[in-house]
Amino acid sequence: MNDAKIMQISPNMLKTYEQCPAKFYLKYVKNIAMPVNEDIFEFGKNIHAIASYYLKNENVDKMEGSLTSNESLLWNYLKNLPYFSYEVVNTEYNLAFKYDDIFLGGRIDALVKKENKYYILDYKTGSVPQNAKYDFQTIIYFLAVHKFFKTSNIAFIYIDLKNKSEIIIDFTDELKTEYLLKLKNILTKIYSLDSFTHNKECNCEYKAVCNFT
Repeated sequence: MNDAKIMQISPNMLKTYEQCPAKFYLKYVKNIAMPVNEDIFEFGKNIHAIASYYLKNENVDKMEGSLTSNESLLWNYLKNLPYFSYEVVNTEYNLAFKYDDIFLGGRIDALVKKENKYYILDYKTGSVPQNAKYDFQTIIYFLAVHKFFKTSNIAFIYIDLKNKSEIIIDFTDELKTEYLLKLKNILTKIYSLDSFTHNKECNCEYKAVCNFT
């Protein structure tokens, strides 16, 4: 890649590359910002905020009173899950690890602990990853917690608020090997190319400025 090397990569960046390498190039290498519909990101912000304060033992009475009826339903489901009674390690937690000379990381909604096991909590008001076990968010968060806390006793809990369900994934040595190989493969592709091809099925907000074929 002729442009300056990106030194920190998030799960969303890797998902973007898988969706369309040209979009990744325009957005993260050339730093071209395009307008998007912010409304799709608004729903759920209040849930994440109140969950963070609640887990930190802050008074959330006023915040609860400002929730919409739909948000209240989601929040009541979330706060009554057993994970919210575990020891809180951190919330809205920025955590990264170094892979070769690249940092990979993201912001974890909450990291809690019961006895000697860590639980990564991720609240989804929208869709849960279709293949959650191998989603880049799962991979990067697992490896970041594993490396920082020096433990393999970790579970990732995707909390599907819309459907009031959970996807639970346990970290294993076999998964660690698969995760590192998957990261190696995609990072090799990103940093070995001089240009990025366009996925013809991608119809994203960059289509107006995309000159790739």
